[in-house]
Amino acid sequence: MAQQHEWLYGIHALTAVLEREPQRVLEIYIAKGRDDERLHTLINLARKNGLGIQFCNKKILDDKAQGESHQGIVARAQPAKTLTENDLDAIIAHAQNMGKAPFLLVLDGVTDPHNLGAVLRSADAAGVDAVIVPKDKSASMNATVRKVACGAADVIPLIQVTNLSRTLAELQEKAIWVVGTAGEAKQSVFDCKMNGPIALVMGAEGKGMRRLTRERCDELIKLPMHGSVSSLNVSVATGICLYEVVRQRG
Repeated sequence: MAQQHEWLYGIHALTAVLEREPQRVLEIYIAKGRDDERLHTLINLARKNGLGIQFCNKKILDDKAQGESHQGIVARAQPAKTLTENDLDAIIAHAQNMGKAPFLLVLDGVTDPHNLGAVLRSADAAGVDAVIVPKDKSASMNATVRKVACGAADVIPLIQVTNLSRTLAELQEKAIWVVGTAGEAKQSVFDCKMNGPIALVMGAEGKGMRRLTRERCDELIKLPMHGSVSSLNVSVATGICLYEVVRQRG
């Protein structure tokens, strides 16, 4: 059965939805006594779109946010449209029509919504066209992801695919180079040519990419590690790799 609604919380996340899809927002709840300039801007935006606002005590907001930090504002909204393989071709074509080499990020098995939110924020900053995740064994879009992403979740298309290996093969057929990150790789991220059409694949923390995903990659790269730790948080590693692509593209 389809989810009837979702909860949004945090000023950045709710502002992004109000700016782009205000018709999704059904109700807004704000903590009594909360008073700052950012909140006034959001309230004005909500009222401009004809949305009512309820002021209530913090306990009610805590219950609706289920323990997550909500910054004194929570909203009930219709779920965003889920993007699938069928939407990917149009996104790639749009990038090409803009004279840009497609820049895609693939996450294989990232299940922590905080990591997904942080990755979406970095992807937006780096100019990624879309983030691709498997439908199963992956964090999905929820209020936590939206809040951590600080608005990026409503800008960057998140594509859920049924078969990740098959999707990578289809990208390769479109002349998109698939580069995966793996600890056993011989080549450093800084030595890999990544200024053309690219799909950068990041694996889950600890396990890394799944075998079929790794075998599908055209090239494997790694981040050089000079300290005592063996790996970085996936959102940190993703940010470094994305910005190496940005650097190479000038």
